[in-house]
Amino acid sequence: MTAWTNALKEKLETRTARVSVIGLGYVGLSLAVELAKAGLAVRGIDLDLERASLLNRGESYLVDVPADTLAPLVADGRLTASTTFEAAATADVLIICVPTPLRKSKEPDISFILSALESLLPHLRPGQIMVLESTTYPGTTEEVILPRLQARGLVVGSDFFLAFSPERVDPGNRQFTTATIAKVVGGVTPACTQLAAALYRQVTSKVFEVSSPRVAETAKLLENTFRSVNIALANELAFACRKIGVDPWEVIDAAATKPFGFMPFYPGPGIGGHCIPVDPLYLSWKIRLTGYEAQFIALADQINRAMPEHVVNLVADALNDRGLALRGASVLVLGITYKPDVNDIRESPALEIIQMLDRKGARVSYADPFTPQLAIENLKLSAVEPTVEALAATDCVLILTNHSRFDYATIAERASLVVDTRNALKAYRHARASIITL
Repeated sequence: MTAWTNALKEKLETRTARVSVIGLGYVGLSLAVELAKAGLAVRGIDLDLERASLLNRGESYLVDVPADTLAPLVADGRLTASTTFEAAATADVLIICVPTPLRKSKEPDISFILSALESLLPHLRPGQIMVLESTTYPGTTEEVILPRLQARGLVVGSDFFLAFSPERVDPGNRQFTTATIAKVVGGVTPACTQLAAALYRQVTSKVFEVSSPRVAETAKLLENTFRSVNIALANELAFACRKIGVDPWEVIDAAATKPFGFMPFYPGPGIGGHCIPVDPLYLSWKIRLTGYEAQFIALADQINRAMPEHVVNLVADALNDRGLALRGASVLVLGITYKPDVNDIRESPALEIIQMLDRKGARVSYADPFTPQLAIENLKLSAVEPTVEALAATDCVLILTNHSRFDYATIAERASLVVDTRNALKAYRHARASIITL
């Protein structure tokens, strides 16, 4: 080991290392909090002034990070935030947790990674470790980041260290958190891997070392491709079961009684969030560059992206059966976030469904305790309360996200027509012909 390796290893093990986390969204803030709880001095860097201001006041803007957890860390000076990159010069650890969306062409957009890297470059020095957590295509760490570090004269694995460790945050999941989910780490060199592992052992004892960043990058994409493909299978099952007059939810529940060889996935109005709609396409894009087409991924994407239109057709058909046209009908959407009990609407299928309903002339309103305002294209809406009166007055209630705060018994009793895409009314629908499912 070099002197720089030993010095950084000691700082990590004694928890005297200074950490800069770049990007304070779901991933970055959760990680910053855990590192600060472990005793390290953490400076978060985010260009969003409101986020930085809230954090410095000890106020949380994420459901998964309680203010009573955040505030003491800020009060003790263990966690601070900035909108500039100067603090990176004194940091021993740099962790990049910025978004990696898709372009409209469905190609990877790593512009946020590149922007963060360019802002960091003037502040880099020997004795630091940089870890990329942003989900990206295999090869990004070694093909994009590494050359830029080498161009500044840094010798990776000797006086500077570089690794990839995929984020695994699951918003709203109380069982599996940043502190309890195993971390995969892959460094450019063995020393890089060892130091990245030493870093993450400060917040979790479950660290799995792999041979390279490329392995770690691919593993992350496989995790969410697995989910995308299986959700697509469940969605296709919903289509098929409707054709043959079978309840797909009952079929899945029956199959799930098998104690081996089966894992239940469920249909829904589409896929959303920052991972499942995006990550498989990062993998298929990289594979396509070799001349091979990942057909399974493409088919799953096609099926999943067809669900919003299917839901709108279900609403139109259900209204038609009652002698009503979709144009002019009132539709109350329950839940617009991409999953229950979070305030994240990224890639939520509800957004596309609301737009489609609006374009077809429906009078759309929505209720969501986590999203008080919604602005998409030329449509601006404010959340309403799903009161007894509101439920009774609407032509169709459309359940897109099954938040735990909704009173499903009242919904089943008071709504004259419900299209339930989440099986939220499972306990009531066999007694009510007015409840339509996928």
